[in-house]
Amino acid sequence: MTAESKCLIALRRNREASLISSPGFSRKRTNSPSRFLCVSLLLLCTLSGCTSEEAKPAPPAPGVTVTPVVQKDVDIHQEWVGTTLGNIDADIRPKVDGFLLTQLYSEGSYVNKGQPMFQLDQRQTQAAVQQAQAKLERARAVLAQAQIDVKRYTPLVAQKAVSQAELDKATSMQRAATAEVDADQAALDNANLNLGWTTVTSPISGIAGISKVGVGDLMTPTTIMTTISNVNPVYVDFSIAEQDYMRFAREKSGKAAGQSLQLILGDGRVFPQRGRALLVNREVDTRTGTIQVRAEFPNPGNVLRPGQYARIRATTEVRKDALLIPQQAVSELQGIYQVGVVGSDNKATIKTVTLGPQFGDRWVVESGLQAGENVIVDGLQRVKTGMTVAPTQFKDTQANAQSGEK
Repeated sequence: MTAESKCLIALRRNREASLISSPGFSRKRTNSPSRFLCVSLLLLCTLSGCTSEEAKPAPPAPGVTVTPVVQKDVDIHQEWVGTTLGNIDADIRPKVDGFLLTQLYSEGSYVNKGQPMFQLDQRQTQAAVQQAQAKLERARAVLAQAQIDVKRYTPLVAQKAVSQAELDKATSMQRAATAEVDADQAALDNANLNLGWTTVTSPISGIAGISKVGVGDLMTPTTIMTTISNVNPVYVDFSIAEQDYMRFAREKSGKAAGQSLQLILGDGRVFPQRGRALLVNREVDTRTGTIQVRAEFPNPGNVLRPGQYARIRATTEVRKDALLIPQQAVSELQGIYQVGVVGSDNKATIKTVTLGPQFGDRWVVESGLQAGENVIVDGLQRVKTGMTVAPTQFKDTQANAQSGEK
């Protein structure tokens, strides 16, 4: 008998009793309080009966994605931020004063050593050359006369026709005239140099920068007209921590890493040419605790230019049988790293792990996990220890692409 039937029987009995006990018993319908009480009891019994009859369904197990802990040998990399610069950066300045008449090169182009770049006004230096040439000719004339006097006085002294003092005086005049000729010749050479310097040429081969002067400007030896950079090979300056420097200096692996450096450009691409560490600066920067290192990279085609952002990557260690898990599988709270592990019975367990360096998009796990365990990649926030979960395999498209899987 259901609870609803029991309530109906009780209602019927209660109604009959109330009718019999009331004065003037009759079969007419009445609105006594007992009738309302019975109706209420009927509704209450109906509701309670329905509730007790229907069982609540168990909540479904939360869905999570899992991936196994991978064990393999990995190369541990370190990266440092640096800046490219030319192996020679030459500021072009004129050697003489003068107004700039012509720019003879194309800005941003490759120029060869000795190639003309600017032309200055030559009128002043040409006049100086002519003046020096005239002084030299006068000095040569004086020397020629002194040589004649010496040649004439020498036999006359033997004949006692001229005194020895006259010959000595002539000889001294010859020496002075010879020195004057040498001095005027040097002045002429210097004037010719100044005339040649009015054509400003490139002292090196390299990429010429944008001109910093304009036609009509007055040039002086302190004026920087442009800059030329030789960028093959190109240099990269970067700074490493003092602790890393000491470790690299002690270990052979650090020295070997310095001979095979990778250059990562500003757009994320890896430069195809490998480089090497060229030198280490003489001192540690006391403000930052770092020391400057200069690397050298071949730069065929002069693709890299001074001032570019660059990252230097080096393989500093090889980890044997390292345990790897995706970075998104790790939850960090106040310096404590945790991962969710799903057992063969689909029970979840939260474990605390110790992490090592990064390897691509994965963490190297120092302790806390075993190879082959399934770690939760997605859904860790919905899981507690001992909870039953519904795992599905995580599809790492990036790792598959790197390994050649489809």
